[in-house]
Amino acid sequence: MSPPQVTRLDHCSVLITDVGRSRDFYGGLLGLREIPRPRTFDFVVLWYDLGGHHLHLLLKDRPDTASPRHFALRVADAAAARAYFAARGVPTRETTPIPGADRFFLHDPDGNLIEIIQWLRPYDPARDGRPDAGPRG
Repeated sequence: MSPPQVTRLDHCSVLITDVGRSRDFYGGLLGLREIPRPRTFDFVVLWYDLGGHHLHLLLKDRPDTASPRHFALRVADAAAARAYFAARGVPTRETTPIPGADRFFLHDPDGNLIEIIQWLRPYDPARDGRPDAGPRG
């Protein structure tokens, strides 16, 4: 029996603690388009459409534990995105460069880590990858 054929990432879910504050951040500041959650859901969750992928915000009593876990939002112009967030007082953090990409990180109101990335060219593992990369045990 073969493993399932995974074709792409479908959605990412993160925990939030305040629906209004999260709507202001994700819908207002980031400009994401909220879509209705499934009618069968009897719990609070916000769904955002990212052009064929979704972001789900699950309402909980407490935020998730701070960690390096994150999701990445691809943008057309990372420099313009930096300026946009700076103008609105949203702190950003630079990190380890990736060949062929411009990226930085920020946090949502609940401390969830978000990467903002612009690919300047496609990632080429042969050119951009570490020579010692491979399966690890």
